[in-house]
Amino acid sequence: MNLLILSSSTGGGHNMRAYALRDWWKANGGKAMVSQPLETTFKLYKYGSDFYNLIQKHCPRFHLFYFFFLEFANLHRKKETIFGSAEWIREIIRFKPDVVVSVHAHLNHGYFQILKQNLPSKFKFVIYCGEMSDSLGFSRHWVNCDADYFLGPFSETCDAAIKRGMPVDKTLEVEPLLRSSFYKDLTRQEKDAILTKFEILPTKPILLLGTGANGVNKHLKVLSSLSKLQHNFQVVALCGENLEIYNKILLQKDKYDFKVLPLQIIDDYEMAILLESSKLFFTRPGAGSTTEAVVSGTPVIFDISGGVMPQERNNLNFWSSRSSGLITLKNPKDISKYISNSIPRVKVELGTSPIKLITHLESLCN
Repeated sequence: MNLLILSSSTGGGHNMRAYALRDWWKANGGKAMVSQPLETTFKLYKYGSDFYNLIQKHCPRFHLFYFFFLEFANLHRKKETIFGSAEWIREIIRFKPDVVVSVHAHLNHGYFQILKQNLPSKFKFVIYCGEMSDSLGFSRHWVNCDADYFLGPFSETCDAAIKRGMPVDKTLEVEPLLRSSFYKDLTRQEKDAILTKFEILPTKPILLLGTGANGVNKHLKVLSSLSKLQHNFQVVALCGENLEIYNKILLQKDKYDFKVLPLQIIDDYEMAILLESSKLFFTRPGAGSTTEAVVSGTPVIFDISGGVMPQERNNLNFWSSRSSGLITLKNPKDISKYISNSIPRVKVELGTSPIKLITHLESLCN
């Protein structure tokens, strides 16, 4: 059973889901390949992906214009307007997929048509949308009535697709698609072992500062604000690939009266434990980080400095509909006003694996 997963490096959530699905599929005995045609075929598409990430990093509010340009430009809507796919399709033919799953809105139409035209054997085409709910940021490109199925992590996701024309009988709520550690029932012993590894006290509140796949964060402003409070907490600052911020915090951390631990790239096991152990998670409202927070039951304050990207509105709407409140900060320095308050949380229970999703895909191979 060969599974082809179409993804893109716009943001971090698409690839997180793509590689998680690849690993789950392989764990169940199948073969899987992740392909990123927007980044590996035509140079202009790669520039577009890089521009998306540049906007996310420096001016999220500008993405409103870029989003609606892509909505109506239809750059990847028809196979006739897609360039540079010859070598890509030869690679896919060699792989011989039985099922193709797209986890990116702009890979659901023209690239699907290219595959139908060129693959010698029949295959099933499935869209897995990681958006959490509906808003103006739910792309119309997620919906393709010619696809065999549209799968979503939540009922709100599926309702948004049906609202845009996806047939009800082709729409199925499965579950969130995450890395394996988020499905584990982590023990106190496991949590304490990781916290001890990082020299974090399990008995003192942990404030977790998130960062995007592009290293986007406001850690220095947050730390400056927290320094004005009484210091009965410790701060873990996730820096990802942002080496500049990581080094700055290393140089400055001793000036604070509270413990500050900057971390670079961590694995899903460590991330799951930090989320479950934290009193507060401060992060952008991306689908990946927000979904990880809700399955961990972590209280969240959302960073919307620089504006809200259209896709982020989907996740904020999900949070608003399922929690007792929504806290968003345009200025990260305002976080000090909320530390002593009760922070809203959402808790979504998971099984031990994304079994509904995997079982459905396996049934399509038969």
